[in-house]
Parts: sequence; structure tokens; C-alpha cells
Amino acid sequence: MSAKYFKFSVLFTSFISLSLVLGFLYIFVPNIYQSIDNRIRDFFFIYRGETSASKDIVIIDIDEKSLKKVGQWPWERKHISSILHKLTDADAGIIGLDIIFAEADKTSPHRLIKTLNLDAELLKKIPKESLINYDDILSKSLANTPSILGYLFDFDSNISTDAPQIPAIFIEKSFKGKDFLFTPKGTLLNIDTIQNSAYSSGYLNNVPDTSGMIRSLPLVMKFDETIYPSLSFEIVRLISSTKKVYLKYNNNGVEYIKIKNKVIPTDRFARLHINYKGPSKTYKYISAIDILNDNFKKEDISNKVILIGTSAYGLLDLRSTPLDSIMPGVEIHATVIDNILNQQVLYKPNWIEGLDLLITISLAAFIILILSYFPIYISGTMVSLLVPFILYIQYIILFKEYIILNIIFPLISIFTASIVMLIIKYFFEYRQKEKIKGKFAQKVSPQVMHSLIDQENIDHLHTRNKNVTIYFSDIRSFTTISENMESPEKLVEFLNFYMTEMAEGIISSKGTIDKFIGDAIMAYWNAPIDVDNHADEAVRVALEHVQKRDELNTYTLKKYNFELDYGIGLNTGKVTVGDIGSEGRSDYTIIGDPVNLAARLESLCKFYGVRLIISEFTKQLLNKEYICRELDWVKVKGKTEPVRIYEVISTINDSGVISTTELEQYQEALYLVRLKNFSMALKRFNSLDADNPHKLYKLYIQRCEYLMENPQEDFDGVFEFNFK
Repeated sequence: MSAKYFKFSVLFTSFISLSLVLGFLYIFVPNIYQSIDNRIRDFFFIYRGETSASKDIVIIDIDEKSLKKVGQWPWERKHISSILHKLTDADAGIIGLDIIFAEADKTSPHRLIKTLNLDAELLKKIPKESLINYDDILSKSLANTPSILGYLFDFDSNISTDAPQIPAIFIEKSFKGKDFLFTPKGTLLNIDTIQNSAYSSGYLNNVPDTSGMIRSLPLVMKFDETIYPSLSFEIVRLISSTKKVYLKYNNNGVEYIKIKNKVIPTDRFARLHINYKGPSKTYKYISAIDILNDNFKKEDISNKVILIGTSAYGLLDLRSTPLDSIMPGVEIHATVIDNILNQQVLYKPNWIEGLDLLITISLAAFIILILSYFPIYISGTMVSLLVPFILYIQYIILFKEYIILNIIFPLISIFTASIVMLIIKYFFEYRQKEKIKGKFAQKVSPQVMHSLIDQENIDHLHTRNKNVTIYFSDIRSFTTISENMESPEKLVEFLNFYMTEMAEGIISSKGTIDKFIGDAIMAYWNAPIDVDNHADEAVRVALEHVQKRDELNTYTLKKYNFELDYGIGLNTGKVTVGDIGSEGRSDYTIIGDPVNLAARLESLCKFYGVRLIISEFTKQLLNKEYICRELDWVKVKGKTEPVRIYEVISTINDSGVISTTELEQYQEALYLVRLKNFSMALKRFNSLDADNPHKLYKLYIQRCEYLMENPQEDFDGVFEFNFK
């Protein structure tokens, strides 16, 4: 199996596994993330802040000021009656009471007189008009004002099974036997006198979530197989002037509720997700005492939806919401009415679960792809920016389109996929490090090995072009040496000794040994890692090898009874470097014309009688000073362009190897050859050879004599080699 296919298989398997796990958690274990999802959405509300609330909804507040003026709760029902009449006289559109009158008014005069135990004769003397019944007064006010009562459903016991009369017709469409509606066990109604006098009523129940916060409100509930509306929903129905209400079901429960042309999307339990406009007192509040004292403007009441409730702490009608921990319950009803009338209802469409899963799985795939195929600085940046981007998109969709998307699961997907990919990348990087170790364990120094491994996200085995300095060395007369060896084991022993001595300097200078070819060594600098001044490093090591010859010969004479000699060629140029070979049988190596030239230069060492030859390309890159002499201007076999070649004699600090005079005389003689003054050049080379016998001088003596005997009109100083 190829490395690419193996990597793809691991990534694909990880993606499928991650998708299945996330899908399972999303569908079957929603409780583990729902609370966090809600909290993040709460932050969206906090970040958005307060928005404009409907000015057509006004709250009459039984606040601390009102309680101080009128007295503690419950008030005499005549005060509530007075408020209703004053609001009606101010042309209130509709009045909803977030109050329950579950008991008779104990302050009514007709009830108080009975507690005095007066005799019958005395009772007859009391005028009947003085025995006022405050409950009757309130019931008559309710009958003559556009008022809607509130009541409570009981979920824990069946205190009462009486049901209120609702002048609405609920039509269930596509109902398949399971509706998911809330089903209370009993009711807590107003006393009959009051309950039966109002045109309609709606329940006041708020159903907090597991955190105790009110984020949604059920618009309808089913009690004793009959559907009943909430106070806020009943007010909306009456404003719409219709009796028919349609509940549309799908396989998951309630899909939406429709009143006339208004479609109200809900969740499966018929809950409306509340789009809060702000913290407490976002809507217009008027103190109840100001209504009683006629201290209000008629235009603040006229044609408005009026809700009567309380913000007083002692009356215990305070609720926790995303924007305020102590919002009066009446304002929650106001917000629901506002949401429905202005079509700003937050909702989860029936296809939302599919979209949530698609987003979650797509994000996992995206994370896996970018972390697999992009460098860490790019992929890390993309992942870091992805989280705020997703949150921003969720925010826009929530408050512009009013659609509730799952927030936490996309974030879980990003986080989980990132963790999975870090594990996978660690696994593949471990394999890559092992592969690098396998490729370079005997080629480079431990320092280079660690450098290769530490440089993450760089595939050093990837084929690329690079400028390198190439080294070739070869033992002279190796055939004779091998023939004179006592046994093959001795020959291998000698080669191991020789190769070890030569390889040590290459490896310690960050060079890479490409291969051992019998008695030859091929190496290079500046790959796979960058080596500053790689030409200098190569020349320095090669010169050390030349100078090490006497030390090696001391050992070989004693151990094997022969002297060792070798030649070295160096060339610098751009080559193709990478993992080259067949699948499963490859090697990290270099190929290209500069490699061939380096090999030719090594073979020319014997021809010129020197031990180290470098090309002009290597010499041009040298930053350090060496004592060099130009050997020739040649065309080697396989090359069309001539190359100047040089012998490196020693470092500038080791000038005793050759005299400055000899170098100057040689350079003059070579210059004369280039000027075609072969007779004068011959004299100079003869003089040089007499004083300092050298094969190089003898070669030029022969060349001058030949050119004098065989004149060449097109002579350009270039010597062409037709052999390797």
C-alpha cells in the first residue's frame, strides 16, 4: 500500500468514525450539550444588547410604589376594577391580567359584616348598598371591559379538574396520535364569579428549562384532551379577530401554529422560542397607582395592548432570562406578544436537525483537510479564525433570519476534529521521522538527523531542485590492491577502515554520503538540509582527506603492506534531489549533469598527477582563501561547454606546500600556452619540471611539443577529453 493511499485511508476512516460519533451524540444524547448551547446563545443576546420593543404594548405595574400607596397585596378588588375602567375609558385595545383571583376578596364589606356576628335585627338596619361585594364589582368590570383573565395549570397534582371556557376552535392537522404537547394534571382558576364574567382567559405558566431560565413559552397545552392557549397567545388570537386556530403536525410533533395569515413556528412541544428585546423594563411601564390617580396620558393607553402584572419583589413574579435575572413575568408575556405580532419569532424549522448535522460533519471534513494538506502556520490560523467566523454566522442567522441553529456542536466538531488530526499528524510524523531515520541513518550526522526530524511540516524526501556541492573520491590501483589481498575478508576489512576514515569528516561537516561504490565515495553538501558556505565545507573536508593520506598509509603499510593513494573531484551545480527509485525500493539521492562532471573531475586527478580537482563553479563560491592553481580548460566527455578546473593545494595558512615563485612561473607558462607561444611556454615548463618534477609539467611539455609540430589555427586553449 502506497504512503498516500494509506494516509487517505486513515483520514477517511477517521472522518467516518468522527461523523458517526457526533451524529449519535447529537440525535440520542441531546441533554449533554443543550445547556451549553443555550448559554452560548445567551451570550449572543447579551452581545446584541437591547433592541427596540413594540410601543403598542404597555405594562401596568403593581410596583413597590403602588403597594406603598394602596396597601399590601392582595388589594381590594374594587381597585382592580377601577384600573380596568380607567384603562377602558382611555380606549385600551385589549387588557390582559397576569393575576389570578383564586379566592374571594376577604375585604368585601358583605363578607366582613358576616365576621362580626351581629344579631339579625341589627343586620336589617344596615343599608344593603353598604354591603358591597368587591368580587361582583370586578366581575361586572371584566364583563364590560376588553379584559382577558389569567389562570394556572398544575403539573404536580389535580387540585381542580375544572376547565375554563375558551371561545376558540383548535383544529389539528396531520395529527398522528402523538402530539408532544404539555399535559397538565389540574387547574388553578379564578373564582367562578370572576372566571365566568370575562370573555376569555389564558394560562400564565412559564416552563423554565433545566437551568431555571425562561427561554421559551408553550403557546398551547392539552388538558383533558382539549387544547388551551396561553394568555399571550389568546391575546394575539383576539387581536387577529378569529376563532379558528390551526395546529400543524409532522412526524416530530408540532411544526407550527397558524392564526389567519400568521404562521407561528414552534418546537415539537408547541413552545415559542422567545426573542427577548432587552432586560427588565424594556417595554413601557406605568405604575398602577398612576392609573388609579389618573396620572397618565391617554395616548399611552389608547389602542394599546395592556398587560397588568407586578414587579414588586414580595409578590414573587420575577423570572430569570438571558438578559436579566429578575424580569417580571408579565414582561415575558409582553415579549411573546411582540414576537408574534411583528413576526420576529425565533424558531427551529423541521429540517434544522439535518442542517445542524450537515454543518457539523462538513466542519469536521474541512478541519481534517486543512490540517492534512496545509502547513501548520496556515492551518492553525484557519482553524483559529473558523471559530469566530462560525459564531458570527450563527449570530447573524439568529437575529436576522430568526433561525436557531445548534451552536455547540459545530464547535465540538472543530475541537474534536482538531484533536483527532493532531493525533493522526503525530502518528504520521512519527512514521515520517522513522522513515527519515531509515533513509539517512548512515548518510548524515546525528545533528543533521535531528535537524531533519525537528523541521516539522517539511517533506524532505520530496523531489526538488537544489544547488549542491558534489564530492567524488576513488582509490588508485584498487584492482591491484584487491588481487594482492590475502582474502575477501581482508579486502572488506580494509574497505571498512578506509570508508570509515573518509566518511567521518563528511558527516561531521553536515555533508550527506550518497553511496559507497566499491572503492569510491559519492557525497554532497546542502541537501537535505541547508548548509551555509557548502562549497567551502566540501573543499575543507576534501583537503583534509588529501592531507590525511600519510596518516592512512602508516596504517596500511603496517597492516596490509601497501601504500594508499586516491583522487577527489568537486563540482557545484543545481541538481534534482529527492527520494528516487521504485516503490518500496528507493533511495534519497541526487541526479543531474553536475554529478557527472564531479565524477569526471575525480578521474582527471590521475591524468594531471594531482589529488584534488575542483571546477570553476565550486571555486566561484569559495569564501575562504585557498592556494589553488588552474590546471586546464577542458571539455570532459558528455559536455559541450569547456570548464576551467583547478587543483586545491592547501589553505592560505599552509603556504609551505608550494612556493609562490613556482606558482607564478606556472601561471606565466600556462598564459603563454593560451597565447599560442608554445616555444616560450615549453622553456618555462622544462625549467619548472627540472626544479620541481611534476606530472603536470611533463603533460604540458608534451602538449607544447605536439602543438609546435602540429600547428592548429583554431587553437583556443581548450583540451577535450574523449574518455572517462
